Amino acid sequence: MIRTLLLIFATASFLPAAWGADGSLTPEFLNRLRQSYKQDDVRFNALAANPINALVLNQRVVDGHDTHFSHRIRFKGVTDQHSSGRCWLFAGLNTLRPAIIAKNDLDDFEFSETYLQFWDKLEKANLYLEYMIELRNADPLDREWESVQKFTLDDGGWWQGVVALVGKYGVVPKAAMPATTASDNTDTLNKILERKLHVDGAKIRELARASADVKALRAYKQQAMVEVYRILAQTLGEPPREFSWRPPKKKDDAKKDEAGTKKEGKKKESDKSKAKAKEPAMDIDLTPAKKYTPQSFYREMVGAALEDYVSLYYDPLNPLMKHYAFQRSRNFADRPDIDFVNISLDAMKRIAMASVMTNEPVWFAADVGKDQNTKLGIMATNLYNYGPLFDVNLQLDRAQRILFRDGGANHAMVFMGVDVVNHQPAKWLVENSWGADKGDKGSWTLYNNWFDEHVYMVIVNKRHVPAAMLKVFKEPVTVLPPWYPGAAGAN
Repeated sequence: MIRTLLLIFATASFLPAAWGADGSLTPEFLNRLRQSYKQDDVRFNALAANPINALVLNQRVVDGHDTHFSHRIRFKGVTDQHSSGRCWLFAGLNTLRPAIIAKNDLDDFEFSETYLQFWDKLEKANLYLEYMIELRNADPLDREWESVQKFTLDDGGWWQGVVALVGKYGVVPKAAMPATTASDNTDTLNKILERKLHVDGAKIRELARASADVKALRAYKQQAMVEVYRILAQTLGEPPREFSWRPPKKKDDAKKDEAGTKKEGKKKESDKSKAKAKEPAMDIDLTPAKKYTPQSFYREMVGAALEDYVSLYYDPLNPLMKHYAFQRSRNFADRPDIDFVNISLDAMKRIAMASVMTNEPVWFAADVGKDQNTKLGIMATNLYNYGPLFDVNLQLDRAQRILFRDGGANHAMVFMGVDVVNHQPAKWLVENSWGADKGDKGSWTLYNNWFDEHVYMVIVNKRHVPAAMLKVFKEPVTVLPPWYPGAAGAN
């Protein structure tokens, strides 16, 4: 800080004379800028011919990288959200997958993300139209009006959205409602639905100006929702109300049956009567398929009480051990906004580690736009040395990043392992939803220093949370507006 101030004072006599009276750039100052630059052909040639990240990748971090974890939660398969913003939904369902895989001894299993995506879109559309009824007389320059329009019907969401969706609609296997082109590539569908809802919002304001009451406005909303449902059914498919499912046969068992069939086929046919009496062996799964509703499938195959999970956040701009909520962050008209207790990083790590050590995956939200390598599957601070390349200071602490909108939660993933050294977490195993061709076959190694800078929230079962911390959830909540730094990640 002292060095910076001395530099400012030393150059004070140089700079002000070059400014215009209004602080504008003058021809004199532009000339001084040209004179101050010393041509650097080496840097220019390197930067002109190579991606910046390739030049600044910190090989010391890469060389010291390892994928050992003292504790791993067993999980199989990698999910892929494709070109969509459904990370929160994939992460939520990925926390539930290990239970059904273990219970049925499966090689792999995936829930239908498209099934819950359908209901999420429908609920968000209803919520948006309810907001339009609520704000029917709002000034178009009002900040609340602007925030509602900004997040009309995007893909984003939060853990509480997963809880609301699963609680109301249950879950189904992927085979019961497979992905479609529109479910995996949501940009065009979102634009169509947003335009349709804006048309409906304009009609609601028009009806309100004609003195229509809330009952009349909801009557109009009813027809609008019929149209939204039709669009969703035509692009995502119609959600099943009942389906049949049985645990898929394990690969090893299937190989045994195949070998048995081949062996049977090689038996001598000298005794034709025996051959007629005994039919060739067939690869038959004797486990009968069972019928489920989405709700009964969740109860029988997963059964986790999602309401027992709580949100723990770290925001250095606000006091710790206080209860907060983000206004207008819910995805259901009849559910509360996202709430959380603000805690320290050390407490967050201890609680997350305790959960993973008991084989409970941890949903978490982070800023993946900083210091992570998609090819190597590494998340570590100083992974890229941008500052030394340009000989400038690019360091901001977490509070400064939040304050200047330079950082915040923008992606949800799952902790599936931890490497504990001297009773402290050294690094974390992360299950992502970007497919098996990214990262380390779909997984990332998240180093503890990256956690310090870029992890914002964890979701854990309350049995891992100290009693004093749980009591804070019962205290009056401080509501943070939709434009609060960090709230955007929850919308």
